Amino acid sequence: MSVIPCADLMVMQLLRALEVPAVMLGLALGSLLLDLSVASPLGDSTATTEFSCNFGMAKGEAHQSCSVPVPKGCVVAHFPGTTRPWSNISKGGVTTCRFNDKDTDWKTRITGTCGRCASEHCSARFGVMFDCSQRK
Repeated sequence: MSVIPCADLMVMQLLRALEVPAVMLGLALGSLLLDLSVASPLGDSTATTEFSCNFGMAKGEAHQSCSVPVPKGCVVAHFPGTTRPWSNISKGGVTTCRFNDKDTDWKTRITGTCGRCASEHCSARFGVMFDCSQRK
């Protein structure tokens, strides 16, 4: 029971009055977000697909590496407007990670490597974008 007489009725009337504008706002925002989520290639870019490799390490583990698979008929995509391979490295924990220059030719072999893990746990993910538009 409410302390203010008729407060429950007032709250219900207020909620009903706000119901239609809230639904309309939700529909408008939903259609805007759907519109923003439609991705299209920029300029002369082509559609890409990503392949990656991942691993975890325990504290004190000296080093670890993994190979990103190169899909048959695909080539490494370049960051739009550059000749740089479209790749990324994500890591967690205290370690240093990079693509291994000696074991990576960006055509048939792509190897990511991390140094010693200095925290309780470390993890790494090496991702590479590929252009498979010429695939037969």
